[in-house]
Amino acid sequence: MIGDMQTAALVGRDGSIDWACLPDFDSSACFSAILGDEQNGHWTLRPADGAEKADRRHYRGETLILEQEWDTDTGSVRVIDFMPPRGGAPHIVRIVEGLSGTVRMSTTMRIRFDYGHVVPWMHRAGTELVAIAGPDAIWLSAPVALKGHNFTHDTTFDVTAGQRVPFVMTWHPSQVEESDHLDAEKALSRTERFWEKWVDQCTYDGPYREAVVRSLITLKGLTYRPTGGIVAAPTTSLPEEIGGVRNWDYRYCWLRDATITLEALIRSGYTDEAMAWREWLARAVAGEPQLMQIMYGIRGERRLTEWEAEWLPGYESSAPVRIGNAAVGQYQLDVYGEVMDVLHLARRSGIQGGEHLWGLQRSLVNYLEWCWDEPDEGLWEVRGPRQHFVHSKVMAWVAADRAVRSIEEFGTEGPIERWRALRDTIHAEVCEYGYDPQRNTFTQYYGSKELDAALLLIPEVGFLPYDDPRVVGTIEAIREDLMVDGFVLRYRTDLENSADQLPGDEGAFLACSFWMANALLSIGRQDEARELFERLLSLRNDVGLLAEEWDPRGGRQVGNFPQAFSHVPLVTTALNLADRQGGWRAD
Repeated sequence: MIGDMQTAALVGRDGSIDWACLPDFDSSACFSAILGDEQNGHWTLRPADGAEKADRRHYRGETLILEQEWDTDTGSVRVIDFMPPRGGAPHIVRIVEGLSGTVRMSTTMRIRFDYGHVVPWMHRAGTELVAIAGPDAIWLSAPVALKGHNFTHDTTFDVTAGQRVPFVMTWHPSQVEESDHLDAEKALSRTERFWEKWVDQCTYDGPYREAVVRSLITLKGLTYRPTGGIVAAPTTSLPEEIGGVRNWDYRYCWLRDATITLEALIRSGYTDEAMAWREWLARAVAGEPQLMQIMYGIRGERRLTEWEAEWLPGYESSAPVRIGNAAVGQYQLDVYGEVMDVLHLARRSGIQGGEHLWGLQRSLVNYLEWCWDEPDEGLWEVRGPRQHFVHSKVMAWVAADRAVRSIEEFGTEGPIERWRALRDTIHAEVCEYGYDPQRNTFTQYYGSKELDAALLLIPEVGFLPYDDPRVVGTIEAIREDLMVDGFVLRYRTDLENSADQLPGDEGAFLACSFWMANALLSIGRQDEARELFERLLSLRNDVGLLAEEWDPRGGRQVGNFPQAFSHVPLVTTALNLADRQGGWRAD
C-alpha cells in the first residue's frame, strides 16, 4: 500500500498499480484490475525483458515509500512508488532509478474510471497526457512519451546506472484546465521527512518495534486526514473465501473497534491522532441515539447504499463486487458500549471533550435503558435473524458501567443509582442466560451451544476479571472449538444453524487470534501468548501488511487489505507482551 492519508493505492509485486480510488478512499476506482483483469485499469512499470515479479521489495525505512528492485541480464533497476502527503491535488509518483548497467523498461497505463467501467477520452496538453470522463481527469507527466493504441498508452525506454526517470500522475476534477506541476524528487524528500518526523513520536521501543511501527504507519495511512476517520481497509470485495460471496466494501469507518484504536494510538504516543479519531466519532454519532449506526463514511456520512458492479468478475472470480455496505442499516447494541467506552478512555487519558459530549453520553444511556433487552444482529453483522448476542449485552453493560464511572471519577451529573441498577440487571441476565454451566463457557447468544471469539473481550472490558473460572473456561472452550491450525475463527460457519445464514466459509479472523494471544497472556500463559503472537507476525506479507483473515487451508491471506483492525490489535498485544516481560513500559 502507498497512500497520502486521504486515499491509497495497491502496488503488486509485478510493478502494477491494480487498485486506486481518487481523490478519496470512497471515490470510484480508476485502476480496478485487482477485481478483474488488466482491462479494468492498471498502471504497470517494470523491466521489459526481466522477470515479471520484483526480486526484492521493501518500504524505505520507516515510511510509506515503496521500493521494488529487479535484476536483469543487462543490469539492475529500482522503482520508487509513493503518494506525497496532500497539499492540493492527489498525486501518485513513480521514479525509476538505474542501479547498474542499462535496463530497458516498459510502462503501460490503462485508465478506466468508475471501477473499470468507463473508458476516458485521451488527449495531450503540452507535454502531459490527459484522461477525462465525467467528473474525473487524470494528468500524467513524464520525460518519455506514451503512445496510444487499443485504448491503452504504453512505451519502452532505457535507464542507465545513476539515471532517474520520474512519472507523476495527478487527479483533478475534469473542469480543471491545467494540472498541478509537482517536482518528483522534491516530493520524495518531503514525503520521507514527513514519515520520519511522524515515526519519531512513537514512544514504543520494545522487542516488536518493527511490526508495531509498520502497523502504526499503516493505520496512519488509512486515516482520512481532513476528518480523523479511519477506514477499515482501502479496498472493497477482496473475498473472505476465494470464489465465495462474502465480499464487502470496507472503505468506511466502523465503531466496533473504536476503543482499541484509541488505546493503541494513545499508548504509542500519538495523542493528536487519538484526539482526531475521538472527534470524528463524536461528530459522526451526533443526533438522536436511536439513529446511531455501526459504521459511517469517512466524513461521517450515514447513507452507504450497497450496489453491485456487475461488469467486474471479482478477485479470482469471487463475485459479486459490492460498492457500499448494506450492513449500515443493521441494529447492533454493542456500538453504544463502544462509544461510551472510547469517550471514557479519552477523558481518562486527558483528552477533554466539553460538556456537549457528556450530554451525548447521557442521551445514549437513557436510550439504552429502553432497548438493551432487545435482540440485535451482533458484532459480526450476521445476515440471519436477530439474536440476544452475549457480546452485545456485555457491551450494553459497558455503556452503563462507563456512565456510572464517569460520575464517580469525574463528577459528571446523572442518575447514578438508576444506572447502577441498570448495570447490575444486565450483568445478572448475561451470567444467567449467556453462560453454559455444563461446559463452563459463555455462549454466542442466549440459549445457544455455539461459541464466538468476541467472548474473549468479556474480561478485557471489565465485565469479569481474567481469573474468574467462567472467563478461563470460555478461553479454553474457544481454543478447543474455534482454533483451526493454530488460528481463531470468529464463529463456526459450517453448522446448519450458524447465526450468519450466509453460504460458503471464511478464513480465521486475524483480530480474534490477537485477542486470544492477549487472553492467554492475561491468564498467565505468557509463553503460549508469545508463540501465537509471533505465529501471527509470520503471516504478514513481505512488506509487513495483514489482510482481514488467514485461510489455513490455502495458506494465504484473504479479505480486504490491508486491514486496519488486524494491525490495531497487533499493536496492543505487542505493547502488552512487552509490558509483561518488564523490558518496556508505556509512558
